[in-house]
Amino acid sequence: MQGSISTDLVFQSGDLGLPFHRVYFKDGNEAVELLPSVRLKAPVGFRLNYFVVDNLVLRSYYRFYIDSWGILSHTLNLEAPVKINPFFSVSPFYRFYTETAAKYFAPYKAHTVGEPYYTSNYALSAFNSHFFGIDFRLSFIKSLWGTGINMLEVRYGHYMQTTDLVSDVISLNLKFK
Repeated sequence: MQGSISTDLVFQSGDLGLPFHRVYFKDGNEAVELLPSVRLKAPVGFRLNYFVVDNLVLRSYYRFYIDSWGILSHTLNLEAPVKINPFFSVSPFYRFYTETAAKYFAPYKAHTVGEPYYTSNYALSAFNSHFFGIDFRLSFIKSLWGTGINMLEVRYGHYMQTTDLVSDVISLNLKFK
């Protein structure tokens, strides 16, 4: 069994709004989002890996996050890599994420002009998400067909968010030696 605890303290200063995010107010006016010029972030993470048998590891990770804009979030990652043989492994994975909205967030046409800060960026809204899939990994003693590739990994994941965002992700990872 292996475990670890990690923490950060991040201070951001400057123009933290995005110039391409528009906010539409109740009265029909619009403006570029306006956010405070200072942000303090404080995440704390806990990792625990348990070697069940020689070819199976249970990996878990939990992160708590809070910031000065009012966001509070929790992340839970679970993964179970299974080594089929010395060259091939399969890893199912799952991640759950939840966050509260920043105190400056409101949806389309919900802000009033007099507010000191405002955004309608759904990355700063309250939402939950699920991401799950599978990873296939091949390792080679010699390079694959003389290309220098000694590891090939294909990963598929399905992502769902309560803001109705849904996506499928396929990634390819190659390691050259």
